[in-house]
Amino acid sequence: MHPRVLLQNRKPGRIATMDEYRQSGGYQALEKAFVKNDPSPGDIREILLEARLLGRGGAGFPIGKKMATVPEDAPHPRYLVCNADEMEPGTFKDRVLIHADPHQLIEGIVLAARAIEAEIAVIFIRREYENAARILEREIQIARDAGFAGKNILGSGRDCELVVHRSAGRYICGEGTALINALEGKRANPRRPPPYPTTRGLWQLPTEVQNVETLCCVPHVLNNGAQWFQSLALTDSGAGTKVFSVSGKVNNPGCFELPMGVRLSELIEEHAGGMIPGSRFKACMPGGASTRLMPESMYHVRLDYGDMKEKGYRLGTGAVMVFDHKTCLVQVAVNLMTFFARESCGWCTPCREGLPYILDLLNRIEAGQGRAEYIEIIRKMCGHMKYSFCAFAPGAAAPVQGLIENFHEEVTAHIENQRCPFQDGQAGGDNAGSHH
Repeated sequence: MHPRVLLQNRKPGRIATMDEYRQSGGYQALEKAFVKNDPSPGDIREILLEARLLGRGGAGFPIGKKMATVPEDAPHPRYLVCNADEMEPGTFKDRVLIHADPHQLIEGIVLAARAIEAEIAVIFIRREYENAARILEREIQIARDAGFAGKNILGSGRDCELVVHRSAGRYICGEGTALINALEGKRANPRRPPPYPTTRGLWQLPTEVQNVETLCCVPHVLNNGAQWFQSLALTDSGAGTKVFSVSGKVNNPGCFELPMGVRLSELIEEHAGGMIPGSRFKACMPGGASTRLMPESMYHVRLDYGDMKEKGYRLGTGAVMVFDHKTCLVQVAVNLMTFFARESCGWCTPCREGLPYILDLLNRIEAGQGRAEYIEIIRKMCGHMKYSFCAFAPGAAAPVQGLIENFHEEVTAHIENQRCPFQDGQAGGDNAGSHH
């Protein structure tokens, strides 16, 4: 059995109370940081850097390094923003973490705010997560009453006020700088640094933006030490555990906390219950909708940032969407590209014009009206997405690139047969994967 850290207090059908969280070591790190100033803000940053805690929202950037970019003489107030927008298709880990153990997130936010000496923390949460927003508002008040949040925390003279802000929607709001614009009531277009948000972010003041899962790790790192956190992982390039959201053609979809570096095959077979009866593994998206379709040859890959990058893939949010041999992957790409074309903020030409163009060609191929030259056009258009203003368009193009590179024969079959070979439900049976 692998140790559970972030989901250790997960209960069926209810959230963990503050008392239950405290019994598992909750708020001990906060008491030390605020009452004894041990660790100090600088110490917190150093410990998180040494622990190699990477951002769990998709980018995988070291949280300690990001915190260190807030200038020592930066003005106040400073802001800590918790990104709970989570609109990446297939990703639902942050919602599970909030519903399981909200005080873990609250303590993580207050400690991360302490590390950059921020007085205000904003939880930016997607509108559809109304239950999670209400849970957080209620539990923040409980934490405030106990002296763990708000004004004069534990009599230390230091403040950290927590605010829950419901997003106005759109996937682009999850991008850090677009999120800041949305918080200010502006159109949610990304900003291009410099200046970086840690210098001039929300209201032109220093702002640190971190994901829910990343912040949930912070109290555990400070309680148990950097070496302990590193030791949780199965590989040298990772540290800690990772919460994987698994969906698709598996018997037991859900969220599973496993060591960083666990093999994809173990995640699917031992935790997600294996493939559904009559299905064989064909492909998956390892890190949410903006990662490349990964073929059966990668079935035993280690799920960590380093190993995945070496093999040309991204761990992203750790949302594994599993497809079987009966699934038309052209249709999968059409479905995802429909979402991305709709969710583009429309700010820059490559994204605004390129994504609908790729979608149109994919739709033609799926409808049996494709031509051989479409494949090369799609490949080139996906390459052009790197010239967009932010990372949205390259991410949107990733699953299509995986389709063209790894499942070229399937795309070609659509064009040559002038129909989707999966319409009769028989395709893919003979030469599909062998994993059950």
